[in-house]
Formats: sequence, C-alpha cells, structure tokens
Amino acid sequence: MRVTRRNFLIGAAATTAGVAGLSSYAFAIEPGFRLVVTRHTVRSPAWPARYPDLRIAVIADLHACEPWMSVDRIEQIVARTNRLEPDAVVILGDLAAGLKNFRTRAIEPEEWAVPLSRLRAPLGVHAVLGNHDWWTDIDAVRFGLSRAGIPVYENDAVRLKLKRHKIWLAGIGDQIAHQTENGYRGVDDLPGTLRSIKDDAPVVLLAHEPDIFVDVPDRVAVTLAGHTHGGQIFVPGFGRPVVPSAYGQRFAYGHIVEDDRHMVVSGGLGCSILPVRFGVPPEITLVTVRSSAEA
Repeated sequence: MRVTRRNFLIGAAATTAGVAGLSSYAFAIEPGFRLVVTRHTVRSPAWPARYPDLRIAVIADLHACEPWMSVDRIEQIVARTNRLEPDAVVILGDLAAGLKNFRTRAIEPEEWAVPLSRLRAPLGVHAVLGNHDWWTDIDAVRFGLSRAGIPVYENDAVRLKLKRHKIWLAGIGDQIAHQTENGYRGVDDLPGTLRSIKDDAPVVLLAHEPDIFVDVPDRVAVTLAGHTHGGQIFVPGFGRPVVPSAYGQRFAYGHIVEDDRHMVVSGGLGCSILPVRFGVPPEITLVTVRSSAEA
C-alpha cells in the first residue's frame, strides 16, 4: 500500500494511542497549546546590497476549526505576530479546515476574518490561497480575506516600497486546486506571474505548496511556502515519515537552498487529516531577507 500522509498519521495515531503521555502530548498539547516563533535569515544574491533587511512574518495553514484552531487561538496568533513588528505579513493559504472527523465545527470565514483584520505591518498583509481553500469553499475563503481587508494574489504581483527601495511581492495560484480522476490540476502560472514584474527590483514569491520551487529562477530573492506542516510528525533519529510533496524530504520544512536559490517552508499552525503534531509545534515563521554581499 502506498504510504500517504493520511495512512501514516492514522497508523501513528494508533501506535501512540497506547502510550498515554505521548498521545496526550501529540493529540492535545502540541497542536492545541504550543506556539513558537521560528526565525530564518535568508542571505540572497538576488537581494541588492544597498537594500535594507526585509522582515516577513509568515502565517500558514490555519485550518480554522474548533477546538484546535478557534477564534481565540487565532486572536493569540495575530497578537503574537503583531508583537514581532514585521515589515510585512503573508498568509500562505489553507485557512479552511483540514479536519473532518476530529472537529466540533469549522470556523466560518466571517469569524476568522475578524482577528485577521487586526494584523498590522507597514508593507501590509498579503495572501495566497491553498488547496483546502479550493476543495472546501473557495468563494467563502475569498470573501473572508476580503472582509479582513487582505488582498489575494493569484499569478500576479504588487510593487511595494521598502524605505525608498522598490520590491515586488508576487503570488501564484494553488498547484493542486482541482482534484480530477487523473490526479490534480493547478491554477498556478509561474511564467505569467514573473512576466507581470516590469523592472529588476527584487522579488519575494508566495506559494502554498513548495513544489513550484524547482521552476523558480534565481531572479527571485526568496520563495515562501507552507502546505507540508513540516510533516506534522518529526521523530528524532527517524525524521519526517510522510511529507505531502512530490519531492518528499527535499522540500519538507525550513530554509532550503539550491543553486543559490532560497526557499523557506513554514511548519504552519493547524492540522490536516488528524489533530496530531509531534516535534513540529505550530509556528509563526519570521523570515529576514538580506543581501549575501553583507558581512
């Protein structure tokens, strides 16, 4: 049988359920109560030496539902994010619930929109959509983000100003938005997105799934992605047994560098399939982008 995140998590749940302390932690404490800030510094050759650092707070994979990701929990995440005082906040999709059988109810978009509307950053709050947003109710998610005053990027880009310097923030459509008989069909258009960028200012690319990174050119200073949840389970000495990516462990989590191209994959905040996290606590990801030319 092919090992999927669903199969592994169910198997892991059955195994850990027999160990009271471990199961209590994995099923309740880590996913429901822990919240960490994970910091990454990206030294990119595509970030000009004359530019100041850019600090971006990443919120990924909320999967809003009770009791695991309640409105109160989202309020806490928003307050913690604002205290970081980032230059920009980005939301990397999957606001819709990813749990079906282990929730008391899904949080409606008009509910999660209220706390998200309180996010603050000088360069604004920006979002892309995720696969669960598409698979659940894409129009409702769009409505919620609109109600929160948060623009959504789908194969387009916006030019921002960082202390008199121009930068581009680009976002691509979801790569597995549609489930078909033959697999998945995305709404992503990376070439079209990059064509919308009209000058040589540095680019920050937002994506839900990290797999697009294989096609991202070195023109992009950093790609920010979510979706994997860091595998949801990390076992020391064994690793992340299942990662929902065609590239497996390659794009599982954290700061990834390939051929001087940089990507940061957030571990995210919510849960999918099962409300289990072990060794991968919910995180707000704070990314500092600076030039590789800096000492």
